[in-house]
Amino acid sequence: MDSNNNSRKMFSEIVKQLRQLIHDEKIPIGGKLPSERELAERLQVGRSSVREALRSLELLGLIETRRGEGTFLSDYRKHQLVELLSTFILPESKSKEDVHTTRASLEKDAIRQVCHSDKLHKLLIWDAFIEKLLKEEVLREDIIREILIISNNRLGLKIWFLLKQYGGEPYRSYMTLEEKGIWTLLLECIKLGDEQKGISLFEDWLLLLNRGDV
Repeated sequence: MDSNNNSRKMFSEIVKQLRQLIHDEKIPIGGKLPSERELAERLQVGRSSVREALRSLELLGLIETRRGEGTFLSDYRKHQLVELLSTFILPESKSKEDVHTTRASLEKDAIRQVCHSDKLHKLLIWDAFIEKLLKEEVLREDIIREILIISNNRLGLKIWFLLKQYGGEPYRSYMTLEEKGIWTLLLECIKLGDEQKGISLFEDWLLLLNRGDV
């Protein structure tokens, strides 16, 4: 038992230090990580422990090993945690409902944060999105993602990407004319900093999606 606990602690510590190294050295997505030998020396742990930690991260899709080239940082939005959740942890419909509820909560919070900030709700991008809604096809997730990015909640954005991947449709579809009408009004509310009306319109849009009329 103690051996297992020590192994888990070692794994957690290596992952923590590796995360700090990536942050300190500003290694971008697609960037190359130090070799196993170098990591072992820098983290002051055995190469076998480093190898085990890297293998686990690779299984999750957080890093990618290319034969003859090295190990590279992957895009966290594409890793396999979503598949693990859907297969082993969230197989029931109630769990899926919880995922959608949590995702909607993150989206509402982002709208609130933007409305509360004079700097953010006065950005010109909202006019650009309104014009796009009037003239072009618009994917549902595009505007929502932009609101989350602008709200500057990085952790919320990462969690949202995972929840969106798990939920899949209907966010990958294009907005209907009825949806565009709701979102045009919603974006006008964001421009005015009108949180209450903006959230109400967002909830109307969610009800529209849940009814399956779009």
